[in-house]
Amino acid sequence: MIKKNTILKVIDNSGAKTAMCIYLGKGFKKNSANLGDTIVVTVKTLRKKRRLLSKVKKGDVCKALIVRVKKKNFQNKFGDFCFFYENCIVLLNKQNKYIFTRIFGGILAIFRYSRFSKIISLSSGIQN
Repeated sequence: MIKKNTILKVIDNSGAKTAMCIYLGKGFKKNSANLGDTIVVTVKTLRKKRRLLSKVKKGDVCKALIVRVKKKNFQNKFGDFCFFYENCIVLLNKQNKYIFTRIFGGILAIFRYSRFSKIISLSSGIQN
């Protein structure tokens, strides 16, 4: 579960390394976000090698999609469980288009049936 002021790891090639959640989205008394939600983040640090050619700058405010949540068990339709050790996001622009062209690491297969189904082909692997 992601709350405000949570530091998140960015796993795409947009140039950002970490980001901080500043807004969770609309909802009555919404105080946390889960896997697959879109949130608003600000970029905190950039990657060293791509600092000059980065698509985002430090302090930029942009939307993000949550692709991994720390230590939460997910059960697929076959009964297998999986969990992650970190909170990870991918960055989107204001119109919910992708800033990145590649995702580092695998993502869950539940994104195949969401409106963000294209990130399955941009990632390096799929976990059930």
